[in-house]
Amino acid sequence: MISMALSQQTVPAPWWRRGPAVAVLVVTVLGVELVLGWSSLTGALTQLREPQWKWVAAALVVELISMGSYARMQRALLHGAGTKVSMRKHVATAYAAHSLSATLPGGPVFSTTFNFQQLRRYGASPAVASWCVTLSGVLSTGALVVIGAVGGLLARNTGSWRSLAGYAVAAVVVAFGVRQLAEHPQALDRPVRAVLSGVNRLRKRPPEHGHARLIGFVEQLREVRVHPANFAVAVVLALLNWLFDALCLWLCCVAVGVGEISPVSLVIAYCAGMAAASVPIVPGGLGVVDAALVLGLVAGGLGGAHAVAAVVLYRLISFGFIIGLGWLVWLGLRYKYRVSA
Repeated sequence: MISMALSQQTVPAPWWRRGPAVAVLVVTVLGVELVLGWSSLTGALTQLREPQWKWVAAALVVELISMGSYARMQRALLHGAGTKVSMRKHVATAYAAHSLSATLPGGPVFSTTFNFQQLRRYGASPAVASWCVTLSGVLSTGALVVIGAVGGLLARNTGSWRSLAGYAVAAVVVAFGVRQLAEHPQALDRPVRAVLSGVNRLRKRPPEHGHARLIGFVEQLREVRVHPANFAVAVVLALLNWLFDALCLWLCCVAVGVGEISPVSLVIAYCAGMAAASVPIVPGGLGVVDAALVLGLVAGGLGGAHAVAAVVLYRLISFGFIIGLGWLVWLGLRYKYRVSA
């Protein structure tokens, strides 16, 4: 929560995430992949010339539903905290924030700041906006971890209900802990004060610098009360966000003629790709995510050419179309607020 407040400060990007370095990394990665996978790429292009368009359309619809699930998750959290915002505004914010996060160097910082500013424009207090952005990120990450853990257990075919129950209990404990912190933020007061004092020491400022603002922030946060039903809905929507995105990948496999991959293998490949996306080496994980997805699908039994074709089609939808749409939304929002200013 405090990191949300600090994220508004300008943080210089490290050298390896600046424009020229990123461009060199992207060109190098794509060049190596092009050389090593040329035969598979030519086969993939053959597959992409005649995709089954009804399945491509279905994949596009499913990806739109995935994005809508994330927007609805954030809406459920904000609504549960007492701030009602139209679904249209939440969807617009989700698309624009996703595009900022996926394509800019240091994108998550810009995305978080943009998301926070939009929620403030919609009437949320600083504490509620920070809480909503932070918790939506925690739920989204936790949902992916749970999906990957379940997929890993099923892939081992152990049939161990104890392990699966353990993961379920851990997920419930984490969710309950997050909700308790949201309802009793005073529990964070002492550890956060200690961290803030340490930061002030490094910045050569008085130990109490910023404590008054922190106390005011915590007082606002105490007013946040989320109904259990809203929280449960948000958890389910966080899971659906990832599951629909994985379904989009499967539909892309079907569209190029290889829908026989097992659900477990697909989930493992998908989680590997999303894990690679979490490493902020290049914007959008270009090359890195694609390689992880292709390797995962090949390990699941697909041929190299078919795997590349499915991944290219999936990335055209999930990255090309969705990111492009998000940037158009961002430009529209920017023009709207400039005109109204």
